[in-house]
Amino acid sequence: MLAMPEMNRIRKLREKKGLSIAEISRETGYNWRTVKKYADGGISVQPTIKRKKGMMEEEGYGQIIDDWLEEDAKLPRKQRRTNKTMFEALCRDHGFQGSYRTVCAYVQKRRPQLKLEKEQRYERLEHPPGEAQVDFGKMTVVTKEGKEEERSVLIVSFPYSNAAFAYPLPAENSECFLHGLTQLFRQAGGVPKALRIDNLSAAIVSIRKGGERQFTEAFEKFQLYYRFDVQVCNPYSGHEKGNAERKVYYTRNLCFVPAPLIESDPELVEWLHRKMVEDRNRPHYEKGRLIEELWQEERPELLALPEQDLPIFSLDHAYVNKYGEVMVDGKAFVVHGLSVPNRVLVKKEWDRFFVLSPDGGIHLEMPRPYTNVKREIPWKEIFAEWETKPQVVGHSRYGAYLPEAIRTYLAGTPPQVAARLKGLRALLDRCTLYEIAQWLDENQRWDLAPHEIGVLMEAEQSHYPAKWKESYTPSVLIDYETDLTVYDQRLHPVREGVSRDESRGERDL
Repeated sequence: MLAMPEMNRIRKLREKKGLSIAEISRETGYNWRTVKKYADGGISVQPTIKRKKGMMEEEGYGQIIDDWLEEDAKLPRKQRRTNKTMFEALCRDHGFQGSYRTVCAYVQKRRPQLKLEKEQRYERLEHPPGEAQVDFGKMTVVTKEGKEEERSVLIVSFPYSNAAFAYPLPAENSECFLHGLTQLFRQAGGVPKALRIDNLSAAIVSIRKGGERQFTEAFEKFQLYYRFDVQVCNPYSGHEKGNAERKVYYTRNLCFVPAPLIESDPELVEWLHRKMVEDRNRPHYEKGRLIEELWQEERPELLALPEQDLPIFSLDHAYVNKYGEVMVDGKAFVVHGLSVPNRVLVKKEWDRFFVLSPDGGIHLEMPRPYTNVKREIPWKEIFAEWETKPQVVGHSRYGAYLPEAIRTYLAGTPPQVAARLKGLRALLDRCTLYEIAQWLDENQRWDLAPHEIGVLMEAEQSHYPAKWKESYTPSVLIDYETDLTVYDQRLHPVREGVSRDESRGERDL
């Protein structure tokens, strides 16, 4: 293709000077076909797209990298290939002869292009007042015993006002899900007219042909009792309840980073509700008004709560094996007072279960196993990090989880703190941090080194045999106390204030 000045020259020679095609070809040196094209033909007004050619496009290496980028986009970021990894794989497996910079430039160009190609345009949703979205989020808390526990926090968000309510639960099964919704409806003061959910196993059994959902019997009964409509998202379409997805992320950063220290579950419920109410005193991200004002406008649109909450439980049959055990949530529990083998009824609530006899008698009542799942805080590893930087103890996120006695014990100069951290790490092989804290609380010995504390703790835990009762001593001598004054006067008469003559006279007697 000729440049624009050459095209303009050929056109002037043809139209203004009247030269023939052959004459123009001889004067310009261009082929007569080229001259005819630009002398008598029209000029295209369509933009010409220049495609940059190179070994990446022409030799197929670019397609290989495109496949890798699309494959990696489905993986967590830490598991994706780096530019260096792709370059080395091209050289090793595909005979690539180019440079590392060529690969980097291609990846930098193609990654956003591939993202745009796969990106879908979604219609902007208008959220009417009174409709809500629901989702679970995994959060971590720390108990007063210093152990980490997972909580599945159920969040109901209202996109119209951006108000949200959260309730912590030990699991994401059907009983927990419905119990959590009941409590959140109570916190909101009403029932949303429509509830958008994803394909939760706690509510949906299967997806039938044509996209129809088969709900669990318990969820259908719950929906009928509270009179709300259900809107189910398409599979793998979390954007269809984007407000709840975003609210889970926001709540985690607002309330659970770092993990809060809790005394009990009721305290956690009250604290979390208070935090979510306080969060409404901020402007809506789009409407500019306070979320609390918008929520007060939206609240009258909710359906009225029933007078009584629907009891949430499930009933399953179970068998008592020859060892007198019944399996509940994958764990064996011994049931006394029943002949074996036997068939019993298990009633499961969100936090407890009951083993019932055929006539309704309760043979066993226990917390559900998942309510006792706890993780120890790795204090040895944390102390090892603190030992290298003792000044970090005062502002570390884990400092808030230390028992008060340990915080007091670690208050001192950096060298002293480092030495005590090293000793405590060794002491943790024999006892827990909270046993050490309890001993310090009881004895108030802040001056001792950790190894001295360990010796005294072991001495207190030692068991000595009971004193034998002997019957040989006469009863008159039991508890008899000897007066040693006479012996002192005879051995040291001067020191005891007795003259030598008196002492000699006493000896003569």
